[in-house]
Amino acid sequence: MEGKRQAKISRMLQKELSEIFRRQTSAMGGVMVSVTEVRVSPDLGIAKAYLSIFPADKGPEILLNIQKQAKTVRYELAQAVKSVLRKTPELQFYLDDSLDYIDNIDRLLEK
Repeated sequence: MEGKRQAKISRMLQKELSEIFRRQTSAMGGVMVSVTEVRVSPDLGIAKAYLSIFPADKGPEILLNIQKQAKTVRYELAQAVKSVLRKTPELQFYLDDSLDYIDNIDRLLEK
């Protein structure tokens, strides 16, 4: 079970990561990255960010690029949360395919 502090930090990291990705993807045009969920470990050392990428066919390619740039993203995140967190957690990025899963269920139910 997630504690109150973990939940607060998860929401804050989600908000800040969303803003970072919004700034970075605005230059790319036609690509949208949204942070659907952030889960923080109990010791606040690791943050798992689940990303929803539109268009979905570019998802794996963009996720790979984000994983390569994880240190840069962590630095930008550290600058944004330095007044709240002493140490910025390590970032792990995952592709959130829950929307694709929901679409698939809807298609199967329509048949």
